[in-house]
Amino acid sequence: MLFRSSMRSLSVRKVERDRSTNSFVVTLRETEQPRRQFEIFVGMQEGIVLRLLLDGESTPRPLTHDLFVIALERLNVAVRHVVLTHVKEGTYFAELVLYRTVQEGAAGGDPAQDTVVSCRPSDGLALALRSNAPIYGREDLLEEVGREVEASQEDSTEILDEFRDFIENINPEDFDI
Repeated sequence: MLFRSSMRSLSVRKVERDRSTNSFVVTLRETEQPRRQFEIFVGMQEGIVLRLLLDGESTPRPLTHDLFVIALERLNVAVRHVVLTHVKEGTYFAELVLYRTVQEGAAGGDPAQDTVVSCRPSDGLALALRSNAPIYGREDLLEEVGREVEASQEDSTEILDEFRDFIENINPEDFDI
């Protein structure tokens, strides 16, 4: 099990479709300085699910990740966090860290009793977003693939993303006078 000092907190910044590869690109960024970021490619279905979760949208029936989190909850197990661990030949790897929510005398479970499961990053991210669990990246992974984003570039990117979301979600009814 990794110590938290070797892990950096990450947030999912955006999930965008890459039409040239017919897949999605997920942008992850450190939540604290130096705020390095990196992108990973995920499949079409995984990207759609991540986008729904990131946008806070719900579906009429539970999706696979919803079902998995519900099953874990019924078994008194929860997602503690997800860690993006390394990249090998362009493929990213992750670990899903689970804990028992009900233990004798231990609120939140004993980290020494955690269960670590290898997973695809897209599944780990979906489960973390669905269960509001933290997402981490190993420091050595960020040293390898992360790039620092300048504040002015970060601000303009945020503004463009907000504008793009506005344009994509605008409805004629929004302009009824």
